[in-house]
Amino acid sequence: MPQLPSWSGKNWAGIVFGLEYAACPPVRLRMDTERTEKKGPESMDYQGFFKESLAQLRDEGNYRVFADLERHLGQFPKATFRNAGDARDVTIWCSNDYLGMGQHPDVLAAMHGALDRCGAGAGGTRNISGTTHDHVELEIELADLHGKDAALLFTSGYVSNWATLGTLGAKIPGMVILSDALNHASMIEGIRHSKAQRIVWKHNDLTDLETHLQSLPLETPKLIAFESVYSMDGDIAPIGAICDLAEKYNALTYLDEVHAVGMYGPRGAGVAERDGVMDRVDIIQGTLGKAFGVVGGYITASTELVDFVRSFASGFIFTTALPPAVAAGAVASIKHLKQSAVERHAQQERVADLRQRLDGIGIPHIPNPSHIIPVMVGDPVKCKYISDRLLADHGIYIQPINYPTVPKGTERLRITPSPVHTAADMDRLVGALEALWAECHLARKPMAAQ
Repeated sequence: MPQLPSWSGKNWAGIVFGLEYAACPPVRLRMDTERTEKKGPESMDYQGFFKESLAQLRDEGNYRVFADLERHLGQFPKATFRNAGDARDVTIWCSNDYLGMGQHPDVLAAMHGALDRCGAGAGGTRNISGTTHDHVELEIELADLHGKDAALLFTSGYVSNWATLGTLGAKIPGMVILSDALNHASMIEGIRHSKAQRIVWKHNDLTDLETHLQSLPLETPKLIAFESVYSMDGDIAPIGAICDLAEKYNALTYLDEVHAVGMYGPRGAGVAERDGVMDRVDIIQGTLGKAFGVVGGYITASTELVDFVRSFASGFIFTTALPPAVAAGAVASIKHLKQSAVERHAQQERVADLRQRLDGIGIPHIPNPSHIIPVMVGDPVKCKYISDRLLADHGIYIQPINYPTVPKGTERLRITPSPVHTAADMDRLVGALEALWAECHLARKPMAAQ
């Protein structure tokens, strides 16, 4: 069993570490007449540097440990956890396979069919023999999902953000990119890579965004980059109001819907569809690796814009295409969720139930209108300890979310209930959290009225 760390205090901020500084050694001044032997520069100790950096991460409680999990076909969220020769069953509570579509019979049948039809890999880049019929069908399906003229498939959501923003920022002369302060790392890296002028506006702050837009000449090319659902706090952007500003100041809009596609809207196209503003967003970016249950990223937009990115984005041109089986599975998943809201409704019910039960025992979590439940711990050591105890003692896997993914002092357990979590699963989770909160002397919210 993990060792309980010693700490003081009962608030989210966690432990206050005292730092002791060793006295500086005396400085020996060399007289001009003193001769010293010249020495060359010391060689870099690469392995020592790596070890020291990793040791610092461990000391801060921010070292990432990857759980060795094997999902059970047809039984998700159940999985086998392996560690040091030990294997046992666990329940996953932090998966991005939000609707369990990675286990859906339609998706699996489509992938098996594609394997039997054309084998494992695509055989090349999209330009050199790697555009299979399954890729073409998937891009048609994605364009239809978002009501756009065209779509372009990438190997991941990270790559689609990085390549698209990097290309638009670099290739459009004088482009200024206005980026929400909490945008994903892939968006930030794409904007940096573009070397375009960038302005960071306060998170979801329309007044701040407009102030920056007003400071730019109307004729200056502008792009507003933001997300619909922000995955760490679970809050949602005011998409329609941002489109109002974009239209007023002649800016393109770039919306990352990776945590929303499949989850919101009548056909699962995302928050923009739910809010009735999908047609007003110039570029919608999404992923196939979350609610759709497979892997890959994409953009949808006008024919001209998509063709421009296809023609100039190195992150698209010079990488091997996704396997056809993945594309076929994605088509099946999208088609199913376009006509079925059962999974979305069941997932929303699980989220509401868990929030209510957490309120009933005073476990602090960030209130938001999305499907993401951030349970706030506020200290990296405690967060890691609770995660370890949940796994070791209760068979519950929730990865701790620590710095740099979230700011220091806001460490959390990010819980994502799914339609396939049972009432018994919920009972075990709530009971385990209540016991560990008491053991760790963590702050609670006022109890909900009984």
